[in-house]
Amino acid sequence: MDPMYSSHVKLLALDLLSLTQKSSSSSEPACFYRKGRPVSRAETLGVVVSRELKNQFLKFLVDDGTGCIPCILWLNHLNSPYFSRRNPSDVRVMAEMAANHASQIKLGVLARVRGRITAYRGALQITVSDVVVERDPNAQILHWLDCVKLARNCYDVGPPQRH
Repeated sequence: MDPMYSSHVKLLALDLLSLTQKSSSSSEPACFYRKGRPVSRAETLGVVVSRELKNQFLKFLVDDGTGCIPCILWLNHLNSPYFSRRNPSDVRVMAEMAANHASQIKLGVLARVRGRITAYRGALQITVSDVVVERDPNAQILHWLDCVKLARNCYDVGPPQRH
């Protein structure tokens, strides 16, 4: 398996929104590709320019200067059947973390977002697992530089060959 598939790949919106999706069966998670290499998780950084809070989720947009990435943070851990099979104390911790992340997402903040790449109604989005509000004004430029360097040296190079 390509190591890019199980890593949080640092991507600019321009790259993330241009990923191609391989059609999969409804029982398998969707698989996305960047220049032929599979990608399932992403990390991005940008300014929160839209925020919509609902009962079950927080939907927001992150603008990194190359485009806007839709993000969704689920807030329904305590009443979702998906989590009913898990340990209740673990679910409570996940719900508390999601509520904490949601409280940090405010319009105008510079946020680093990590999560799974998913599609909803044909549009790519990040299903959020982690949010960090950046205080360093240089963080966005450093993220851009990281993205360019990683694309050149890692992502655009084929996967390691097995011997």
